[in-house]
Amino acid sequence: MPVSAYVQSAIFLVLTAVALFASAGTFAIIGFWLYLAILAAIIVASLLALDPGLLQERMRPGGERPPLGLQLFTVVMFLHWIVAGLDRGRFHWSDNVPTWLQAVSLIALAAGYVLCCWAMAVNRFFSSVVRIQSDRGQHVVASGPYAYVRHPGYLAGRDHPRQRPGARLLARHGIDHCLKRAILALSRRDRRPRPAG
Repeated sequence: MPVSAYVQSAIFLVLTAVALFASAGTFAIIGFWLYLAILAAIIVASLLALDPGLLQERMRPGGERPPLGLQLFTVVMFLHWIVAGLDRGRFHWSDNVPTWLQAVSLIALAAGYVLCCWAMAVNRFFSSVVRIQSDRGQHVVASGPYAYVRHPGYLAGRDHPRQRPGARLLARHGIDHCLKRAILALSRRDRRPRPAG
């Protein structure tokens, strides 16, 4: 595994914490600390347990720069964390969400990450973009979670924004869901063959 994967992962985690806590204006939000602990555990587990070829594929699909849609998706994630920080630390839009529901949401988030990691552990073709990976000998995977559901990664991340603590205002109105759909559409458009001309 290249050192850059570890460095990028550490930078990603630090920037996530900065987005959450700087926008909140305080470090005293336990839900954010729990979220970061879950995220850090998943990142460490991924770096230790997943196929290095898969990690490289996820960082640079097909050996190329990630498509524009995937880059925009990263921006939307950080904007989402900034809104979560503004919500929980400054504006308190979702203060009426009961603690037990926040706890259930964090557990669901962790379970989604575990399911996604399990899917990646058994499917070394779990790319960050949709592409046929004939260069990596892609074949259909039918073990692990794929024995029960065809797309466990989609199942794991389906309600992901709703599971983030403090970001329920966006989730309620579906704004980030709509942004993600638009970004995925842009990403698909980037991969369409261009007519010669």
